[in-house]
Amino acid sequence: MAGHRQSKKFRYISWAAAGAAVVAGAGIAAQTSMAATTWPAQKTFTGHAFDTCTAPSLSAMKGWHDGFYGAAAVYVGGKNRGCNQPNLTASWVKSVSSVGWKLIPIYVGAQPPCQTSSNPEKLTAANATSLGTSDASDAVAKASALGIKAGSPIYLDMEPYDITDTSCNNAVLAYVRAFDKQLHAKTYRAGFYGFTSSSAKAIATAKDKTDLPGNLWYALWDKSYTTTTDWPWGSTQYTGHSRGHQYMVNSKETRGGYTLTVDRDAWDAPVAITG
Repeated sequence: MAGHRQSKKFRYISWAAAGAAVVAGAGIAAQTSMAATTWPAQKTFTGHAFDTCTAPSLSAMKGWHDGFYGAAAVYVGGKNRGCNQPNLTASWVKSVSSVGWKLIPIYVGAQPPCQTSSNPEKLTAANATSLGTSDASDAVAKASALGIKAGSPIYLDMEPYDITDTSCNNAVLAYVRAFDKQLHAKTYRAGFYGFTSSSAKAIATAKDKTDLPGNLWYALWDKSYTTTTDWPWGSTQYTGHSRGHQYMVNSKETRGGYTLTVDRDAWDAPVAITG
């Protein structure tokens, strides 16, 4: 839901302020530092996915596995993660995977210096590279402890910011590059969650693609279940199962006797390797 990464109020204010197993494809080719490593086969999912603040109970996940959603995002860590995760354990990951769920690991890392929020962790131009490296190491440690194995993607969550602020944008890109480079060094794939008006746009339109994520999960709340018709950048970018689209937020739904408020996603991208 819209409040699971940061407060709902801040997400909307900051967005407005910013300007309102398959062989790897072209998106993976963009991950230049992966070339020298032997990688586990990529696991992908194409279909309906959801993300919500706190990982639901195992009973709810069983009830919700009714044929509509096939994948769920889980917040594996990050100092800016907005919710406690009492259900998210290695046992939970193993159990929901055995039910048939595919999981999308997301890490709420340091946020841009030009955001006006009071996030627990913000990056600066001075610490962007070192912080990106250490946060990626933490992300891998957290994911691995949950049974999310090497070869899995970890999607870095970057909330809206003013990408026309050059110094701020450069710091964010430095952080993302360091984060991704460290993920690759530990044999995890790099993904990125951001907004088409700001953070995702910064990644998609960057001229230097070195160490930028090969998988892009874009927030565009147009209620369109697609990863193609509303894709706002070049048609050759992030192809080959490398796109996710958060297309609806705060959808209150009841399935199998359990009611959850979720964000809906159209998914055609890597998911965690848990088996």
